Amino acid sequence: MLRKLRTLISVWYAYFLEYRAEVLLWALAAVLPLVLMGVWTKAAEGGDFSLSAPEFARYFLCVFLVRQLTIIWVIWEFQEDVVQGRLSFKLLKPIDPSLDYLAQHLGERLTRLPFGLLIVGVFLLIYPQARFVPEAEGLLLGLAASVAAFLLRFLMQYTFALLCFWTERGAAVEELWFVAYLFLSGLIAPLSVFPEAVRSLALLTPFPYLVYFPASLIAGLPVSGGVVQGFAVLGVWFVVFWVLNRWLWRKGLKQFSAMGA
Repeated sequence: MLRKLRTLISVWYAYFLEYRAEVLLWALAAVLPLVLMGVWTKAAEGGDFSLSAPEFARYFLCVFLVRQLTIIWVIWEFQEDVVQGRLSFKLLKPIDPSLDYLAQHLGERLTRLPFGLLIVGVFLLIYPQARFVPEAEGLLLGLAASVAAFLLRFLMQYTFALLCFWTERGAAVEELWFVAYLFLSGLIAPLSVFPEAVRSLALLTPFPYLVYFPASLIAGLPVSGGVVQGFAVLGVWFVVFWVLNRWLWRKGLKQFSAMGA
């Protein structure tokens, strides 16, 4: 399976290299954290927050990097494959379609990463206040958390994508889910600025561990709930969605009907 995955990744990497300009635009489209950095650092200069202005700058710079590593779009790809009948041909291959979708994301990530680092380099030239050198332990833990967040985010969205076996608009569920992700993941604001009650509730959901947790580790900032709890919650939610995913896959295949099926 690993050999097949490696081959698929190389194929998708070659594919995305043909669309480098488009990948660059995708990377530029994810600059919201850099915009919010300016808002929060300005607010920190005149307000009383748990983070200082330089810490806000470090945090949102790391949020941008984590987002570059964890952006997922599999639900729209799967939805189109079901509606247009392309999934039928994927089912004829001797690999699970999820492996092909995963390889597609990994190939795109390899193409996107240099552009993301280039954007960071340009930004640091313009905004030197955000410069910092991450500690080795925090960097390694943050990268491990980013990989775990990517896998969980992929599994979550792929699970919602399986609803396309019953409806042509499975992506509508993801769009609703994204609202909660937007506010509770730490993308708009770090969890440390939330009220205690909201923060405690959010830490029970998977959202903070998809952005806030890895970004805080890389930035060297305190993590609400602790490092062990963060990885443990990521693992628990992964198991929950894996079980749900396999159940929906088996049920969906029994009633799948499309062009070529």
